Amino acid sequence: METTTPLIMETSSERNFATFTHLSTLTQYFIPFGNYIFPILLWSSKKDKSEFVDHHGKQALNFQLSLLLYTLILALIAIPIFVFVIFKNIPMDVVINDNDFTMNNFNLSDNIGILSVGVLAILIFGMLKVVEFFLIIYASIKASNGELYKYPLTIPFIK
Repeated sequence: METTTPLIMETSSERNFATFTHLSTLTQYFIPFGNYIFPILLWSSKKDKSEFVDHHGKQALNFQLSLLLYTLILALIAIPIFVFVIFKNIPMDVVINDNDFTMNNFNLSDNIGILSVGVLAILIFGMLKVVEFFLIIYASIKASNGELYKYPLTIPFIK
């Protein structure tokens, strides 16, 4: 659940720093692991000087770590399902004799239930990424307005 409360003594510099801490997680689209590296750098440089920046830095990092955990769980569901279905449908004589494999060897109707679970995991992952983008923007706006913000569905790894 979202909690927003105004903080009493934050400066515009602190608000800007907290805002950039949230926005720095968007570097994941350009730099691998940028969503962890840049928020850690920004947060650790000011966490002892400002409670406001400390709060927002922890929130940004906890949200990114929670999303990483959710992504790993979804991958642990989807990947084995697709690997199982693919290997179940490849005849061993094709593999042993190095014959060409054709798509007519696939029997998807026997695996539709388990494939639905795999596809659902991929769809949930996609929805998570879209929701993540908008929540980062929303948290940035809250920080720039001088309000405390707590991301929903976040595990507090850093307290």
